[in-house]
Amino acid sequence: MGFRWFKMILGVLVVSILLSQYSCVYGEAPQVPCFFIFGDSLVDSGNNNYLPTLAKVNYLPYGVDFPIGATGRFCNGRTTVDILAELLGFKKPIPPFATTWGLVILRGLNYASGAAGIRAESGTEMGVNVNLDQQLRNHHVTVLRIASILRHKALALKYLNKCFYFMGIGNNDYINNYFQTQYFNTSRIYTLEQYASVLIEQYSQQIMTLYSYGARKVALVGVAPIGNATEPFNEKLRALVDKLNADLEDAQFIYVNASSVSRPADFKVPNISCCAVNELGLCNPFEPICQNRSDYALWDSFHPTEAANIASAGRAYSSQDPSDTYPMDISHLVQLSL
Repeated sequence: MGFRWFKMILGVLVVSILLSQYSCVYGEAPQVPCFFIFGDSLVDSGNNNYLPTLAKVNYLPYGVDFPIGATGRFCNGRTTVDILAELLGFKKPIPPFATTWGLVILRGLNYASGAAGIRAESGTEMGVNVNLDQQLRNHHVTVLRIASILRHKALALKYLNKCFYFMGIGNNDYINNYFQTQYFNTSRIYTLEQYASVLIEQYSQQIMTLYSYGARKVALVGVAPIGNATEPFNEKLRALVDKLNADLEDAQFIYVNASSVSRPADFKVPNISCCAVNELGLCNPFEPICQNRSDYALWDSFHPTEAANIASAGRAYSSQDPSDTYPMDISHLVQLSL
């Protein structure tokens, strides 16, 4: 018993010292001790750079407005989660899992992967991606590493309970699965309503896996509108939030309405990409790009500009309309004492 208490006290001291060092170096500590990100190309920060896939963008003009240039972000600058990290008080972006190790993992990691989906096969017509099941396995590795750093599993779980978790995935289960009939047969097996149910069933199990790893403050982002095709999924996801909150009294889940927080119509150029794109809808390297990027909602055929990300992150963090988030926004979620 004495040794176990010693290990716990040592872990508490490690956390206290690290938080103190963070405050000294970067100023005031963030609102949450760590921020973990799961998703697809909308929030990928470089995990696909070394994978054999067409879904990677570690070349200019991607990153033209990012401080260190092209990093693998599918954007001219910061993604939604980069901006959310700033709003939460982090002084640096949350780094990608693929190239990050050491004590910095205590501040969180980004597991997102371009073309990834809820289903393992989604996006694989473009090559290898890190699907959500694998992202969760990667997070389990992180959990074990944090337990090792803190010298105590229970202390690590308590630490992870305080973190913020962002899950934005499902787009590729439609655009790079259901609607890619030459590669996948899901549209021949399921109606859109049935497919939404199948996705939500699998997603709910994946969310419970994340919960088992200590997640207690979780934002679930809906899928972008594709006509009316994704409405059943988003409706079921919002209902899942209610169920999770009813079943798990020590956790809080929120729904972020992608179509509400992202409003291309607010921009002067709402539906034309800023860069010249290839057959995949990604920017061509070494070709001219628009100069007035803050006027554009779209960077390439699928991904928002930094200006659009600033707007959507702001509404997800502090909702401007009741339809933006449910049952609360991110700023209120992270302040909860659970």
